[in-house]
Amino acid sequence: MSTETYRLALTADRTTPALTPPSKFTEKFDIYNNCHISYGLPFHQAVAKHVESTFHASRVYVMVSRTLATGSTALQDLKDALGDKLAGVKMGLKAHTSWNDLLEMTLECVELKADLIVTLGGGTLTDAAKLLSLTLANDVKTLEDFHTKLRYIGSKAPADLVVAPAKVPVICVPTTLSGGEYTIIAGGTEDATDKKYLFQGGRVIQLVVLDADLCTQTTPKRLWVASGFRAVDHCVEGYVSPLANTATEDHAIRGLKMIVPALLRAQADGNNKDVEARFVAQIGCVESVAAVARVYTPAGASHAIGHMLGPFGVSHGETSAILLPAVCEYNAKHGDNAGRQEEIAKVLWGINEFRAVAEKRELKEGKASLGEMLRAMTRELGLPETLKEVGVEGERVQKLAEYSLLDPWVKTNPVPLLNEEQVLKVLEPVIG
Repeated sequence: MSTETYRLALTADRTTPALTPPSKFTEKFDIYNNCHISYGLPFHQAVAKHVESTFHASRVYVMVSRTLATGSTALQDLKDALGDKLAGVKMGLKAHTSWNDLLEMTLECVELKADLIVTLGGGTLTDAAKLLSLTLANDVKTLEDFHTKLRYIGSKAPADLVVAPAKVPVICVPTTLSGGEYTIIAGGTEDATDKKYLFQGGRVIQLVVLDADLCTQTTPKRLWVASGFRAVDHCVEGYVSPLANTATEDHAIRGLKMIVPALLRAQADGNNKDVEARFVAQIGCVESVAAVARVYTPAGASHAIGHMLGPFGVSHGETSAILLPAVCEYNAKHGDNAGRQEEIAKVLWGINEFRAVAEKRELKEGKASLGEMLRAMTRELGLPETLKEVGVEGERVQKLAEYSLLDPWVKTNPVPLLNEEQVLKVLEPVIG
């Protein structure tokens, strides 16, 4: 693939991107972490083109969200574009990537001899595709094989186990802003326990196709802005990390300056037709992931607890909306993170759209904490503020605290969380 023409903020010359979608029917590319990004063609045309000319595939397995498949023409458009290269379709997956779903798809892909995976939908599909390619490469045939043939945080696999890298390539057509398309990490949930485990899926996603028109037509506003707050979470936790560097800071600031106004514009768009805002958010999402993934800066407790909150039935973006303000308040109170948070707060005050929200909610520049500012934004976006609002109460809160310690990023939080009592202290103001 050619990587010339339009350059995003991720390229070496740091050129500021145009903030309008490129003309339709003219494809543009960029590269991020060895993953090509395509935009400018309708998604089904771009996928069909690269199935043929780039991947030379003939047995394409498509994973699609049920809502998108039944509520729009997107799946049929993709089927028509692929023609006889379509080998199979998996419609509808459990949120947060069920091991049962993965096993079913693994066995089906073996039978179909799939040589390429395409996802059409949100973050669950993205993680599922990365893990599906990994399970195919390692001959996973039973649920127990996830423990014995693969490695994850806290894996039971023998020390001398050799795990083959994911092999079947993936094309992602994301319709949310979770950003998992640009990382090598994938989370999968064991159905029997509701525990979520993190695997390294490798650089199996080789092409991401961005289509802002598709998102305005198929992604509900609430889902879009919630997933976008996850991107805000990437920026904030990347920037305030004790291991942050100048590259982390640059990506985080650039991401916030794109994502925050784009989300607020999308929320205010009564007709849900602001394609420009969707496109800007997609580009900002790439920057946000770069703040933690491209420069290998670990995230903190909002991500860690959020990974475990998800399988309780909460979307990624909603986990960030609930947790990020609380984590920031905890870190400012119990560590030496306040200075870094003040720097991010100054960035937010410099965004006109955010300033309008903050002033409407009577926050004072230089006085309001970063946690208070982020909470004002979640309220403006109509996102949940407490665990109670998303049905996590009583013993489930204790269980969440217990499970959160399984995630490695509790320890890379600016104030490392080493026991359940600390996690519960973070959660205390958002129990509801």
